[in-house]
Amino acid sequence: MAINKKEIYYNSLEAVDRRIEKYEKEMDMIKESMDANDVKTDYDEDNKGQLLGDFEKYAKYLSQAQEMKEKLANLDLEHYSETVNFGSVVETNTDLYFVAVPVGELLLKDGSKVYSISTEAPIYQEMKDKKAGDSFSFNDKKMEIKKVH
Repeated sequence: MAINKKEIYYNSLEAVDRRIEKYEKEMDMIKESMDANDVKTDYDEDNKGQLLGDFEKYAKYLSQAQEMKEKLANLDLEHYSETVNFGSVVETNTDLYFVAVPVGELLLKDGSKVYSISTEAPIYQEMKDKKAGDSFSFNDKKMEIKKVH
């Protein structure tokens, strides 16, 4: 299987950009609702509190997505390490993982799937610093690292 690290990277970046756009839109809609509520004289305080709570929730999500984008921006695509660490594409006997940001499953042009995970992910903790030929267990499954890109 030919691994295209740049394609995986750009797919992850697009997924993060989609999240940022979604959260910004949600926050704009909430702002509009809050402004509309201010116009009414009999607006519901509970509704306003709910809107404010939602706004803060999306602001937090947006901040997390922006942090993910920053992490990706600092990733060196040319960097190669024999051991699994931040920026590695890890080929196991079952799946393909990109250690960068937690955006989940990405579909590549050739139809293959890669799981974009963070260094906080429990599976990363199991594969961290291992190299091709090493094995680890995760969720009671034995996995073998075929290659680190």
